Amino acid sequence: MKVYAAGRLHPMAIDLNHPSHILSWSFLTITVANLIVIAIMVVIFGAALIIRFPHSASLPPAEPGEDHATAAAAAEPGDTDMWTAKVRTAATRLLAPKKLLPDRQPAYVASWIYTFGIASLVALGIVIGSGFGLALGGPDWWHTNPVGHFFNSLHLWSVELFMAFLVIHLWGKFWMAAWRGRRAMTWITGVIAFLASVTTAFTGYLSQQNFDSQWISASAKDAFNAVGVGAFFNPMNFGQMFMWHIVLMPLILVVIVGAHILLVRARGVSHPLPATRARGWAARKAASAADAGPWRGPTRRYDIIKEGTVAFLLVGVLTFLLAGLLSSPDLPALSVQAWAQHDQLGFVNTAATELDGSSETAAYGPPYNNGTGSLQQIGPISWQKLSGITQRINAAQTFVLGPLSSLAKTTPPLATVLATYTQALASQQRSWASAYDTATAGATTKVPFNHGDLNLHKAGPVPVMMSYELAMARSGALDTDLLAQRQFYGTDFTKPLLFMEDGAYFGDLATAQHLQGNQWGVMNETGNYPGQPWLWLYQLWYQIPPGSTTWSASADVWAVMATGICTLALLLVPFIPGLRDIPRYVPVHRLIWRSWYRSQRQPLAAGAADQALTQQHQ
Repeated sequence: MKVYAAGRLHPMAIDLNHPSHILSWSFLTITVANLIVIAIMVVIFGAALIIRFPHSASLPPAEPGEDHATAAAAAEPGDTDMWTAKVRTAATRLLAPKKLLPDRQPAYVASWIYTFGIASLVALGIVIGSGFGLALGGPDWWHTNPVGHFFNSLHLWSVELFMAFLVIHLWGKFWMAAWRGRRAMTWITGVIAFLASVTTAFTGYLSQQNFDSQWISASAKDAFNAVGVGAFFNPMNFGQMFMWHIVLMPLILVVIVGAHILLVRARGVSHPLPATRARGWAARKAASAADAGPWRGPTRRYDIIKEGTVAFLLVGVLTFLLAGLLSSPDLPALSVQAWAQHDQLGFVNTAATELDGSSETAAYGPPYNNGTGSLQQIGPISWQKLSGITQRINAAQTFVLGPLSSLAKTTPPLATVLATYTQALASQQRSWASAYDTATAGATTKVPFNHGDLNLHKAGPVPVMMSYELAMARSGALDTDLLAQRQFYGTDFTKPLLFMEDGAYFGDLATAQHLQGNQWGVMNETGNYPGQPWLWLYQLWYQIPPGSTTWSASADVWAVMATGICTLALLLVPFIPGLRDIPRYVPVHRLIWRSWYRSQRQPLAAGAADQALTQQHQ
């Protein structure tokens, strides 16, 4: 069901703004767009393993000698106990100029897999640059201006490329067992950088102010609330998510990426896995020491500045092509006004459920109220309940009585019926509201609708109230009232989103765009665009038991907990026996270092042939 136009496109762009195509196999349901992205990543990874890497000839090991920069940083006689001198000499020793900007690298670094680190950094630079351009125009610029929309397209596709390159880089490092040789912190900071990137990209999706961001924020709030995080991290608060996205998360991400790069430069890249596994404690200890030591073997020339420049040009051109040819989606946000204009019956029925307390929000629980309808927990402790009520919502007062009270100040007929309702007993109020709720449930009413003012005596004053509520919504005044915050900027969309989520219209639009949870929704984007395929691990748990069988109970907390356990396992791979040994038994590393292994076999073969000739002559 499509009731409003998609965002504007560049004249040359391919129009992908129509509901995505879905493929299903057993429990696996995925949009074609996301499947294409994942397939391309797998193909690129496979090609990087197979295609021969053009590299220069091996050079003999560099002769050890005194580093001039280290010598220049040495403390003057008598100053060795000074803190400044100690910090300077230690920093120079760990990160000498030749480590920070090397012109040689080990000869075994001869695979396309090694290029995805620099490709990720270049894509991240384009992400930051395009984001800076968007920030100059303001958060609404890209919705109304073709230039702004193009900058948004650059931002979208640079993010997609950055995350794809980052994941491929992570794949490569896993199959290299790159945590060996006291490089565990290098691996850990890399995984943390990936997690920070996911969080940054997620807050970016929440900051779009379009239909996709609305649905993702309304859906994601259940997972955050279930584990207590929603009390201080509210995905429906655009102002909070926008500041996280443009200030806090980029700062954290740049710091972590910087730390990761420094560790790579200080510790060097991991050595090739030995052709045969060491046997015995002494042999394993010797192999571990060799992995941790500096590389003493042959090297190759390595122009890091040239590599970075070429990567920037290639990734930049690719980003511009994707942005120009495919543009970016921007299905306009749904407002309460649009809802009331297109689904009058559904709107007044939802308002009635807020009055009689049968809506989802009315019985939700923390952090909105004391209800238990959406209270989730595993085990004896509910983090959702411990977090308390931090965004207080009284459904009847917030969505109906409060707005009508504001209108009643200038509308005497409304003031009369509203006084009749508010002065009645709570049981009578519920009876009136429930009668109206029952009469408007379903596709049609049994009495004339009359703009919500049903001729329904047992509903008391509620039909007149609903008529004014509907008129207020259709005029846009209800949106204004729900967004009226005490803060200087009205950027918290919690109230209108909760209200719309209680109705069916919002969900019907999401279903048409394949954004529902059982459609792998958080991963998806509107139209035939790739969304967030890097969130597949989280979304997976909703498709299999127990998540797929406990939608109304604790599916969200199960999904968060399972994702957390898997993420922790990924983070701690260097320390988990069995898991850390997978690269040794699945020989993907032989493809990565095949040229090195081949070069090591050739001298051995030549030596064996010489020995055979000698024996023959004797």
